Amino acid sequence: MATKMSSQPLAYMEEFKKVSRITRKGKRKFALKPTWHSYSTSGEVDTVQGFWEDEHYIRDCVTQWSGKEFDKDVKIPDRIYYRELVPFKFPLNKIKFLEFSQYLEDFLWPRFDLSRSSLGHVMSIAIMMNEKFRERVSAWECFKASSDLFPGYFARVMEASLDSKLSIKERTILLVFLIHCFNSLEEDLVRNQVQKLVSLPIWTCLLPSRREAEFKKHTRLKKYWNHIQKKDAKLDKDTMDRALQERSFLSNLMKGFFGLLDSLPQTGQLDPDLVNYCERFMELMTDLEAQLPTRRFFNTLMDDHHLVVKCSLSGLAAREKEGHLFNQLLDRLRFYAGFEINDQTGTALTDHEMVDLHYDDIVSLQRTCFQLYPELRTFSLSNVASIDQRTTLMKHFKQLSNETLHKITASLHLVPTFDESSRQVSDFLVELISYKYERRLSQLEKLNNMPIYPTEKILWDENVVPSEYFSGEGCLALPKLNLQFLTLHDYLLRNFILFRLESTYEIRQDVEDAISRLKPWVTPEGTTEFSGWARMAQSISNFAVIEVVKPKVGERKPARVRADVTLQLNLQKAVKEEWESLKKHDVCFLITCQPETSVDVTLDYTSQFVPQVGLVYIRGCEVEGMLDENGKVIEEGPEPKPKLSGDFRTWRVWLDTNQYQLDMETISKGEEDIYSTFNILMRRKPKENNFKPVLETIRYLMNTECVVPDWLHDIFLGYGDPSAANYRNMSNQISTLNWNDTFLSIEHLKESFPNYTIKFTCDDTSELVPPFKVSMPTISMVKGQKDGETVEEHNSKTSEKILTAEPFTLPNRGPYPHNQPKRNAVRFTPTQVEAIHSGMQHGLTLIVGPPGTGKTDVAVQIISNLYHNFPDQRILLVTHSNQALNQLFEKIMALDIDERHLLRLGHGEEELETDKDFSRYGRVNFILALRLQLLKEVERLQRSIGVVGDVAYTCETAGHFYLYQVVSRWEEFLSKVRPLKDKPEGVEAIQEHFPFNQFFSNAPQPVFKGNSYHGDMDIAEGCFRHISHIFKQLEEFRAFELLRSSYDRTNYLLIKEAKIIAMTCTHAALKRKDLVELAFKYDNIIMEEAAQILEVETFIPMMLQKPEDGFSRLKRVVLIGDHHQLPPVIQNMAFQKYSNMEQSLFTRFVRLGVPTVQLDAQGRARPSLCRLYQWMYRSLGNLPHVLKETEFQTANPSFYYDYQLINVEDFNGVGETEPTPHFYQNLGEAEYVVALFMYMRLQGYPPDKITILTTYNGQKHLIRDVLNKRCASNPVFGLPSKVSTVDRFQGQQNDYIILSLVRTRFVGHLRDVRRLIVAMSRARLGLYIFGRVSLFSRCHELRPAFQLLMERPVQLYLDPYEHFPPTRQTDTAPPRPPLIIEGMTHLSRLVYEEYNIRIQALHHAQILAPPPSQQKESPLQGEEPPSKKPKEEKAIEDTSPKQEEEEVKGEEPMEEEAKKDTKETVQAEVDDDFVIVPEDTTGHDPTIPSDVMGEIEKARDEENPIRNDDDEGGVASSDEEVI
Repeated sequence: MATKMSSQPLAYMEEFKKVSRITRKGKRKFALKPTWHSYSTSGEVDTVQGFWEDEHYIRDCVTQWSGKEFDKDVKIPDRIYYRELVPFKFPLNKIKFLEFSQYLEDFLWPRFDLSRSSLGHVMSIAIMMNEKFRERVSAWECFKASSDLFPGYFARVMEASLDSKLSIKERTILLVFLIHCFNSLEEDLVRNQVQKLVSLPIWTCLLPSRREAEFKKHTRLKKYWNHIQKKDAKLDKDTMDRALQERSFLSNLMKGFFGLLDSLPQTGQLDPDLVNYCERFMELMTDLEAQLPTRRFFNTLMDDHHLVVKCSLSGLAAREKEGHLFNQLLDRLRFYAGFEINDQTGTALTDHEMVDLHYDDIVSLQRTCFQLYPELRTFSLSNVASIDQRTTLMKHFKQLSNETLHKITASLHLVPTFDESSRQVSDFLVELISYKYERRLSQLEKLNNMPIYPTEKILWDENVVPSEYFSGEGCLALPKLNLQFLTLHDYLLRNFILFRLESTYEIRQDVEDAISRLKPWVTPEGTTEFSGWARMAQSISNFAVIEVVKPKVGERKPARVRADVTLQLNLQKAVKEEWESLKKHDVCFLITCQPETSVDVTLDYTSQFVPQVGLVYIRGCEVEGMLDENGKVIEEGPEPKPKLSGDFRTWRVWLDTNQYQLDMETISKGEEDIYSTFNILMRRKPKENNFKPVLETIRYLMNTECVVPDWLHDIFLGYGDPSAANYRNMSNQISTLNWNDTFLSIEHLKESFPNYTIKFTCDDTSELVPPFKVSMPTISMVKGQKDGETVEEHNSKTSEKILTAEPFTLPNRGPYPHNQPKRNAVRFTPTQVEAIHSGMQHGLTLIVGPPGTGKTDVAVQIISNLYHNFPDQRILLVTHSNQALNQLFEKIMALDIDERHLLRLGHGEEELETDKDFSRYGRVNFILALRLQLLKEVERLQRSIGVVGDVAYTCETAGHFYLYQVVSRWEEFLSKVRPLKDKPEGVEAIQEHFPFNQFFSNAPQPVFKGNSYHGDMDIAEGCFRHISHIFKQLEEFRAFELLRSSYDRTNYLLIKEAKIIAMTCTHAALKRKDLVELAFKYDNIIMEEAAQILEVETFIPMMLQKPEDGFSRLKRVVLIGDHHQLPPVIQNMAFQKYSNMEQSLFTRFVRLGVPTVQLDAQGRARPSLCRLYQWMYRSLGNLPHVLKETEFQTANPSFYYDYQLINVEDFNGVGETEPTPHFYQNLGEAEYVVALFMYMRLQGYPPDKITILTTYNGQKHLIRDVLNKRCASNPVFGLPSKVSTVDRFQGQQNDYIILSLVRTRFVGHLRDVRRLIVAMSRARLGLYIFGRVSLFSRCHELRPAFQLLMERPVQLYLDPYEHFPPTRQTDTAPPRPPLIIEGMTHLSRLVYEEYNIRIQALHHAQILAPPPSQQKESPLQGEEPPSKKPKEEKAIEDTSPKQEEEEVKGEEPMEEEAKKDTKETVQAEVDDDFVIVPEDTTGHDPTIPSDVMGEIEKARDEENPIRNDDDEGGVASSDEEVI
């Protein structure tokens, strides 16, 4: 039944307060640690609004510095620091408020004075910087305004870091600041300071004997050292003192750390702040070791100070609980301290080289012991393999005296020469010798022995898999993805660990959800039972390991372990079929639950999960297949699966052999047999369960020869010249290129190269038409080039910019219309042409594409030009999403590319808007069908020239026919007509002697025009090319005749026939091993959406082929994206914030300074809307059509502005709410947004042109609920095209966007400017933003956009008398004064009255249906009585989408609602009467026929009109008047 308009608000508030801890996917969440709420101290208000009301002193300070009222009051930082921060131990809420108020930008840094600023001022700057990094907002920009002050500030930080008078909390703050500095080496002002701390002069702090030993290994360093000493001799005392302070800083920092570490006892209470300092110190040391520029000299210094050994022997390391994170961080530091790399050259060391170094070290130890200590003669004469174990070394050296040990280590340059003042403890010396000389397992061995599946120890370890609500305050035992990596192995290992842990986090969510639904409990007999039910998990009836294959030679783990799992599937049919459809290689999890609770105990979702359910073990397994009744695996294939009786089903699974080996070692020590305890089997959704093949792909890459092109290798790792791989600096530049159909005309060619003088190879202007071949001068070394001057800079000064354009005519392809080539219709801008040119050249191309700048068009043209310039090369096209890949493919099909060379791998090709199938099997079927079609053409050709026999039977017989019959006739034709070239009868001779006239009788006639010899001869040659092309294709298709199986044919298509292969990055990761085994090859790779793809998912597509002779055959890498928009999606905030896992390779290259081509003209939005994000991009302009076309030149009807920021105050005293953590909602804003949508629909706006966006999932669900209540069942309104989050809507657009910002306390994640750019750039014609103006306008990061927004009124300005479609020009003001909307209730009342006015106008227009009692007697013409239409009414009632299920599927329920059949008639209920209202089919007002508009205007005048606030009674005044 249709919906009646109501004036009552929805009672959502109480409903949403009752929601339990349910995530976006509907999964229950359990606390692992205190959530972010607990980080607020002393119950203080942790909101911006709360501080504004309660923290009077800070509020007054903010007000004053915002007004610039106390420039000379330098005591303010001390007052805030010592009054508001230090006494409360630096509360996060106050720090957040100060940072949000631009304390750093507006006061601290502008008023920093090196001579006058106090310690409190210095500390306050560090605190604000740390908070900016925690919030992940731009941090270093404010320093650039006065960059000359930063060296002095950094020196103050160094001095304070070593000040033992400061509290541990303060020293930790400075330590964190240093960590951020060392992780920001791309910033010049930072790099210039920190490089002094890690350069060669820091070896001043080495033992003299150790330093000399290092110089013997690296003789060139000795020369540098001598040079440094000569320079030092010329320095004055103050300068030398500063230099010594810098050189000894890290050494003194370590010494101070040792003192603090020694103060921590093995037992008793610990100071948590001191433990936190030690953990942060480990983080800093690891960061220094993990980057080559900081590691090169620091690694030797750290080794000389024996940091790892001293930490291993510390009291904190001996504590199992308090030292857990410290030990994990220590393990990471130990790993990088011994990393397999040459510190000086940066060369990766092989396992063989590492073994050689180990042998050299231990032989030197044996030699020293043999010469000086007879008591170690047995040790000295033993073979290396027998003494390089840790236990053996300790056995030999632990019996020695302390003095002897000290002398041995001193002779090895490990400790100072022995005297009483330098005496060391024996335990330390033994540990030092063991650490230095023990044999270490290679990194690759460790990786290969690592289990793929997570276990219970990792899943709930907060230090490696933090909870969803990670605050960013502490450190974690996780690798970081920053600018640089030590080696490719290091790069892959970090990504392997993070990808594995990110998958672990998602698995943990699934496990918690499934087990909480099963509700395990313990019976009085001690057995485990389940009182609940879960779709994704079932109790195990029987489990047995059935096969353990012996290890392979050289391995300890079993070669294979298989087991059988039996379940009783007494379930609904649909669920049972889901379980039975488990496929080969699907991953499941075996779980042991041994709860201690009874059946009636309810789980507490605020407490830890594992103890409540008694989860003991969890192990992963991979499905081999389901067993039939004979115990055999049911193979997958086209044959239908056998039907099994009963409810019991058994699956055979493969267990992780590494994990099985570790478990067996544990069991052998007397522990419980894990594999006899499993009682739950859990499965996961296929789309979420592809982590195992991706991890195996990364591990496989680390075990094989992983070759990056030489020209890309150093840049990829973050070293060398960032522009080295740009085509301008490549030695193999291509001077002449065929630009094909890039240029539309000669004028377009000239416009595309504004800085060049263009010379043409011909003088006839009539011949200057596309296509063109363009020759450009190559940039090469020129005599006279100065030091430090780039080749390009020198050439720009000395070489005249001249290019040569040669027009050419494409060969005639035949007389048929389909023979004509497809043409590009896009008029590319000069910047787009430069991007295309760069993509056609060898090397690395980065194209930055702001919103609406034609990234896809540029990518497609690069592909087309490469296809025509290099027909023997193959192109790999990779995107992040199927949607983007399909958009690219659809545009590729519109260009002059033979479709038999196109191939689309993976799922998603069914979404292509074409009837053609570009999948592997679809292409094979296409080729086989085309082969038959071509053979029919051969048969027709055979008949036309009078040849007998079955020549069209196969491709082989057709080839013989072409060679012996067709070519001979063509050559005979040429011999007859060429002598007549200059004779009058030559024209007639062509048509007379042409041997294929009858074959082309079905072509448009006449084939030959008879105008000239050259013209007809060109036509004849085109006809022969058409025939030759038929036989060329048949020759290529011959392999498909010889290969009989579909599998072989698809593989041949993949590795031979296809020239342009498209896939998603996920598919590349999943199928990498298969592609390599098939000898898949490609020469060029083009990645769209590169800024949205994870680092490793960008890298893997570059590695889909085997190297040739140790070299990669990749010639071009083109990355297209926009790092100013949202990055890859990372579920766990800790991996996103702490590990920087969201950083894409594209973004990292930009940070490194790799040259980019930024597209500079947008064609999506009105120029006024473009201004809202234009400030983020360099010189972003507009394409001509957005300045000229009608839709951009006409104003949005019934609106005064094409964009507005509308202020939304609290509704009933409530702003944002948070039913569950991070699930933000704002009811008043949701109602306001929906009211505007309803208003637009009443004004005639089509629903498919409107999209509602919001910044939070909670608000998205709330808006959908309001829409379903208000609009879904009412045909007058319907539903918008889509209701989505900003993040999910990236890459999409619509004409009109309504945006809800939700937050009223803190700005939240909209502070990420990238999210703001996406939000501002989705609209083409109109953008209407709802939010708390007082909050967002104060945000420093959002200021450029919100300053523009606030130039217009923050109340909605409307003209209800204007209607869609638009007619008024943008430069013309509406004829009436604006109706100023005072708030949500005002707009709601307006919509309510407009709705009723229109319905009454329909009454006046005589389209009112008679009352139900009269319908049988007088039904409306063309309509059946309601009694005969029950199904229609039922359909209307059931239109509300099921949001929970839609969200899980990742679908947008509004889309289907917006696509209802527009011809359907529906009923709208008004005052117990029914009217028939047809859906809109014209694009105009959807409810009112055009001939009724006069009646509507008349009715509006007769009723009480909606007045402005200047008129009496115009504003809705009570909550009862809300819709």
